[in-house]
Amino acid sequence: MAGHSKWAQIKHKKAKVDAQKGKRFAKLIREIQVAARLGGPDPDMNPRLRLAIDRARAANMPMDNIERAIKKATGGEEGAGLEETIYEGYGPGGVAIMVVTLTDNKNRTTGEIRHVLSKYGGNLGKSGTVAWQFSEKGVIYVEKEGASEDDVFAVAVDAGAEDFKALSDTYEITTDIKGFGRVKSALESAGFRVSSAEITRLPKTTVRVSERDAERLLKLIDALEELDDVQDVYANFDIPEEVLEALA
Repeated sequence: MAGHSKWAQIKHKKAKVDAQKGKRFAKLIREIQVAARLGGPDPDMNPRLRLAIDRARAANMPMDNIERAIKKATGGEEGAGLEETIYEGYGPGGVAIMVVTLTDNKNRTTGEIRHVLSKYGGNLGKSGTVAWQFSEKGVIYVEKEGASEDDVFAVAVDAGAEDFKALSDTYEITTDIKGFGRVKSALESAGFRVSSAEITRLPKTTVRVSERDAERLLKLIDALEELDDVQDVYANFDIPEEVLEALA
């Protein structure tokens, strides 16, 4: 099978921390509201809403919060002024970066993102600058506890998974977009615990960065994710494990 995205693994760990802080909930609710407003309140008829709900549930958001967000969005003005905007540019070491935002003021958001990129040695590019370097994929994480690698691998591959990797406490399964729901359902039906699942953008190739650039790059990504309008950040870096451990 193909290689894996180290950033996908880091994002998985960071999502747990963000969820504990409650910060992730606010961004997930905004995504639910926009998805419900654009495609309707029925997740079976609205794939974007279904995915937003799945991400919220993976972050342990109570169903009451999710249902309340949907009702507000479809019965009022919640999320009405928000627009999805994608920014592209480069970070330290020539790393390609994509930033997905939901904003009601593009001028403000553009200024904030440009400032953060510049502060940490990056720069904002034009639309299409780096998008071609990423592919949309589904990434699913299954808890290792009580699940053998052979069993999870067999179910995932039979359902159409493209990639599989055993990490320290989870199994990482990569799928194409069309097969994402099928693979996730198969894993859950087999009794495996899915800790997180999302549609993401994985890099086609990666850029290996030095320790100095790695430190600035991780600070850059953290600063971008702290911005209220930012939903997701994607990057095509490769940082050696020993460097990551030194910076942790």
